[in-house]
Amino acid sequence: MTDLTQATVAELSSLLSAKKVSSEEVTKAYLQKIEATKELNAYLDVRPEVSLAQAREADKKIAAGEAGPLAGVPIAHKDIFVTKEWASTAASKMLEGYMSPFDATVVEKLKEINMVCLGKTNCDEFAMGSTTANSAFGKTYNPWDKNAVPGGSSGGASSCVAARIAPVATGTDTGGSIRQPSAFCGVTGIKPTYGRPSRWGMIAFASSLDTAGIIAQTAEDCALVLSHIIGFDKRDSTSIELPPEDLTVSLNDGVKGLRIGVPRKWLDKVAPGLKAALNDALCQYQELGAVLVDIDLPTADLGVPVYYIIAPAEASSNLSRFDGVRYGHRAQKYDDLLDMIKRSRDEGFGSEPKRRILIGTYVLSHGYYDAYYIKAQQVRRLIAQEFDNTFKNSCDVIFCPVSTDAAFSFDDKSDPLSLYLSDLFTVPGSLAGLPSMSVPCGISPNNRPYGFQLIGAKCREAQLLGVAHAYQQVTDWHKKIPAGY
Repeated sequence: MTDLTQATVAELSSLLSAKKVSSEEVTKAYLQKIEATKELNAYLDVRPEVSLAQAREADKKIAAGEAGPLAGVPIAHKDIFVTKEWASTAASKMLEGYMSPFDATVVEKLKEINMVCLGKTNCDEFAMGSTTANSAFGKTYNPWDKNAVPGGSSGGASSCVAARIAPVATGTDTGGSIRQPSAFCGVTGIKPTYGRPSRWGMIAFASSLDTAGIIAQTAEDCALVLSHIIGFDKRDSTSIELPPEDLTVSLNDGVKGLRIGVPRKWLDKVAPGLKAALNDALCQYQELGAVLVDIDLPTADLGVPVYYIIAPAEASSNLSRFDGVRYGHRAQKYDDLLDMIKRSRDEGFGSEPKRRILIGTYVLSHGYYDAYYIKAQQVRRLIAQEFDNTFKNSCDVIFCPVSTDAAFSFDDKSDPLSLYLSDLFTVPGSLAGLPSMSVPCGISPNNRPYGFQLIGAKCREAQLLGVAHAYQQVTDWHKKIPAGY
């Protein structure tokens, strides 16, 4: 292969295992391309000497016959995962330059199998946003169109994979932060069941929602890497105690006889071009033997107001630790301890974290806790039950939009409410803790990618990945590359 950066994870694994290339060669190719594509602002911290040292270590393991199938394959980590050898900032001035004394469990697990870290990717500050324009270190650009948002909050990760400056990247998804940027950048992204990957070492936004996941070119690549990050972790109190699982086992099962639930009312809410692409994808599934079943999810329509009560409430609690005392940014001028905390938080947090902290503090306050937070939790339970009943009685997987259209331009949506509404189709699955993924399915008339969403029953990631893989075997949308990359 002449350009190693165009290879999938599966292809790189094959080349490295056969010793046709070295991990050092592959890593150098990516580092050179990262240097040449700085205009995307997709990476926040790149340390070539550390990456190359990891690559040489992987090459030693491969030469000694002690390596697993992903040894030597490069990966980028979202800057929500703490890392010992790269700064961990959550794209916030509050943590600028912070070096963690330990690796997040997800990072640790991938390091143990000798994957090579290329660096830390940009994101919305503390993973709060849908554009990756909320980063304290500048916005990330969509490689398909520099005027378009790459999505958020994992916009740096999706931009890296789309531009082929990383074959795969970790992301986090609280209300759609893997699926939406994957759709906007024309790549494949999966949020597994809440609790399957460990949250240990993830800088917290909303603890009952935050989920680690994978962004890659293909469903197969997602399955290969995700298999290594799921698993019980005693350090995470929300970790599900399940044995390890090889998520590639169902990749070639096909979809014959599979019942795909379609919430038609959701499809009616999207732009005409996207709706046509979604219907084409449904026709493709029918040709492959799947059975389409019309479903209705009326309670899930309440997802956005429920999410924007629960998530800010948890953010308000989680971000209270950033006070300028223990770690993080501290104001240089202040009158007393209280003034120091106030000034440090005012200087350290950007506008979106401040907005969500204020909302969260309000809904948790005396007199409003029952009216807002408790009521939102009750509706959340109803949404989860609605999904459970739908899978039990009507279908095996759900097919729906990720967003209402292709990526919007940076200037198209400036008020917070319109940005929050962009999570319309992704937050219901997050509130229910369900595995969900985004799959490329077309290109808009203005050359911006389309994607569809698949939602599965709890802990059915293998089935979900197989459904996506079946589609990708007969289409080539996931192979499309933005011009110049």
